[in-house]
Amino acid sequence: MPKGTQSILQRNNSKCYLCGEEANYVDGKLDVHHIFPGTANRKKSEEYGLKVRLHHNKCHQYGPDSVHRNREVAMQLMIEGQRAFEELYGDRDFFRKEFGKSYL
Repeated sequence: MPKGTQSILQRNNSKCYLCGEEANYVDGKLDVHHIFPGTANRKKSEEYGLKVRLHHNKCHQYGPDSVHRNREVAMQLMIEGQRAFEELYGDRDFFRKEFGKSYL
């Protein structure tokens, strides 16, 4: 099974996955966001490429619609991540085995 550090959701690492804009002085650098929370799941997110690049300020940490402040945004990323995982690596049962539950 192919595992690596490239994102399976995002091909352009110079743009924010959520807003589509490049890193800039106002919105900050692009951080790597591991889609599934918790220490073990962050490691698995890294292994399976379940990560995206987000503006540090507005999309990752501090904005009202940032992934760490808006549960709906976080859930949407988890749903997209699970769909990409199932398409590339296996079925829902395998996803549940790896990440503990289904988000779909």
